[in-house]
Amino acid sequence: SASLALGMTLNGAAGGTFDAMRSTLGFEGLTQEEINDAYRGLLDLLTALDPEVHLDIADAVWANQDVTFHDAFLEAVRDAFRARIESADFSDPATVAAINGWVADNTDGRIDRIVEQLDPSLVMLLLNAVYFDGSWTTKFDASKTHTADFTREDGSKVRVDMMNLPEAEFPMGGTEAYQAVELPYGGGAFSMVVLVPSGDMTARTLLRDVDATAWQTLVSGLKTRKVDQLSIPKFTLRYDRYLNDVLEGMGMGVAFRPGADFTRMSPAGDRMCLNFVQQKAFIEVDERGTRAAAATSVGVSVTSFSSFVADRPFVFAIRERLSGTILFMGMVGDPTYEDPGAEPPVSTCR
Repeated sequence: SASLALGMTLNGAAGGTFDAMRSTLGFEGLTQEEINDAYRGLLDLLTALDPEVHLDIADAVWANQDVTFHDAFLEAVRDAFRARIESADFSDPATVAAINGWVADNTDGRIDRIVEQLDPSLVMLLLNAVYFDGSWTTKFDASKTHTADFTREDGSKVRVDMMNLPEAEFPMGGTEAYQAVELPYGGGAFSMVVLVPSGDMTARTLLRDVDATAWQTLVSGLKTRKVDQLSIPKFTLRYDRYLNDVLEGMGMGVAFRPGADFTRMSPAGDRMCLNFVQQKAFIEVDERGTRAAAATSVGVSVTSFSSFVADRPFVFAIRERLSGTILFMGMVGDPTYEDPGAEPPVSTCR
């Protein structure tokens, strides 16, 4: 999801900004055309591979109607990513509702909103949504699910619903550091690989150590074998993070700062940079299978934007400009405050 949203954004980057984003996305050495061809081919492959698995991938671009964007940029993302292009009034609350509605529609409602409001400096929002619904090829029998202990990383225990599958065959493998099993969905084109650390290895360290090379070694070493008992917990997870710091740490920092070059996106692209990259994700695993959704938003802002926001106590004055006469003057400490009315004074005139 993040790769697709940033892949669209890459079409607007130029110079050092393009180089940094391309390297972070793992496309170093490829031209823009080659990168777009790769995304286009990947989308065609993923969405048509297994008729027994429901996989939807959608992309969209919401552009601020007050800003000019290059037609070539919009055409490129429409062609390579099948992106929906919308020009909208970013000051209209209906735009926020439309964006969130699109995300909900394309994640089967698992992610119901991606933005709360649109920052006044925002000129474009690039969005990706992924929804996956797959049934296990070999389903778990719900009657065999029972409550068991799950030991957390700190050694504490929690009771969970543990699914069980006796006497089954699955691709399995492992090393001294972990055990692995692959659970296929539908016709077998998609699967879930579960890694359980062994010995002193922790899941957090295992996740850190499994880079691209180690992952290829892992999956190529999986061999089908019989297992007497397979047990994994039912679980539902939600995730919501801004990826700015992560992407800067991966080498994309130039795209988030003034001086970024998005001149292939807009004539004003030399005054634009990435404001944020936000990702929300959801996964639900049970006896039937797995439902998973992700949505990623990339916000592009102008760097020279100035604002005046009275969101703290302020002073006001109403004046006549020719004579300079001040008609009213006051301070607002709480705009919701209602004066209770005047208390009559204690008269001393008697």
